[in-house]
Amino acid sequence: MIDPIRHLDEAGHLDAFFIDGGWRKPEGTERAPVVNPATEDVVAEIPLGHAADVAHAVSAARRAFPLWSRTRAEERAALLSRVHALILERQELLAQALTCEMGAAISYARQAQVPLAAEHIRVARDNLAGFPFISQRGATAILKEAIGVCALITPWNWPLYQITAKVGPALAAGCTVVLKPSELSPLNALLFAEIIAEAGCPPGVFNLVQGNGPVVGEAMASHVDVDMVSITGSTRAGVLVAQAAAPTVKRVAQELGGKSPNVVLPDADLARCIPLGVAAAMRNLGQSCSAPTRMLVPRRRLAEVEALAGQAAASFVVGDPLDEATTHGPIANRAQYARIQSMIEAGLAEGAKLVIGGPGRPAGLKAGLYARPTVFSDVRRDMTIAREEIFGPVLAIMAYDTVDEAIEIANDTVYGLGAHVHGADIDAARAVAAQLRAGQVHINAPAWDPQAPFGGYKRSGNGREYGLEGMEEYLETKSVLGFYP
Repeated sequence: MIDPIRHLDEAGHLDAFFIDGGWRKPEGTERAPVVNPATEDVVAEIPLGHAADVAHAVSAARRAFPLWSRTRAEERAALLSRVHALILERQELLAQALTCEMGAAISYARQAQVPLAAEHIRVARDNLAGFPFISQRGATAILKEAIGVCALITPWNWPLYQITAKVGPALAAGCTVVLKPSELSPLNALLFAEIIAEAGCPPGVFNLVQGNGPVVGEAMASHVDVDMVSITGSTRAGVLVAQAAAPTVKRVAQELGGKSPNVVLPDADLARCIPLGVAAAMRNLGQSCSAPTRMLVPRRRLAEVEALAGQAAASFVVGDPLDEATTHGPIANRAQYARIQSMIEAGLAEGAKLVIGGPGRPAGLKAGLYARPTVFSDVRRDMTIAREEIFGPVLAIMAYDTVDEAIEIANDTVYGLGAHVHGADIDAARAVAAQLRAGQVHINAPAWDPQAPFGGYKRSGNGREYGLEGMEEYLETKSVLGFYP
């Protein structure tokens, strides 16, 4: 087994921030523990940054921006190619770091967390190759120009994946960046900074400052020399970032919370779609903002759905994330574990039918932040588990009598990030998808598409990531009249 902590500690990177092309000691002395959720042991400590550290990083990014924004697209693409290759070369080290710091089963880290993160870099590179940075509209030229210095704030649940989803298109667009990863899962970000340095990124183009939201996140969002801030996190955190950014009128892109529906139509193949729906809801232990945690099913087929969902949840192997047989490791941190337990208790207290799971750890697990995959049925719209984001392996099955009612229930939420539809009649499924107020809809469990733009309606945020739209977030539009004779 590769030890990511020893690797980083030997290089001296656990005690430094990556600023202006090198490793710099922090201004303050405050530190935060890195906890392995499988054992609840403190495995490392990282420094927490101050506003002064943010100022150093932003200054470096500002100095680097004029030259980097004028580089040829081919040069930026070449850097992204090197970054992509190094992620793949070091994928085992990265996977071990993710398992250690946020509990991802090692098989899942290898199969999803790391390779999908690499895909964001590849897609940014490929989209850059033919992107129309200048186009003609009559005698006017429409220019797409890098917005400037971008502050990137990423979460603990898909840490490397969200870093590359932001850094890749930002660098492709010609922006310079300051990254603040979650202080709860910081090791992968340090490894990524190493990759950036080895790939030959010019000084100041990429900068990393560890820290918490109220200090480092607020300093980044409010800094006068930051032109854009992009955050993935809770709706509460997104609101605070937007408030901090408002006085400087900078662009704010937010990918926030969700309570996504999975609409199972009356003609759906239940034997196929119910296990897929349970797996999607509990992917990454349900710690995904777009997880389809509300399963809407025809009332007359409710008993069939309950049986299939219970069987699917029972098939998961919850345990040591380093065991190759494990499908689901521990919850990523203590605060989230406590929230999941309280939400399961709320479901029971409010009268939902427990199909499988419940509070506490799975049988045989005496330590670690392990939660039981839990399925509730007979869930009403007014129940807490139907309305609030749980961010854990908890599925709410809700019955409907008509398809119109299913659509109404699906849209009855303050969120609008993702949605799923299952049905044999593709035209009927498309018609339902068109009526769902969500930024990304999946019909019949398609393959993941890194080119499909991702983002939310309503309180799930604004702006889009992934694909061409993801890069356009980091660009300003300039029109030059009379450019063409």
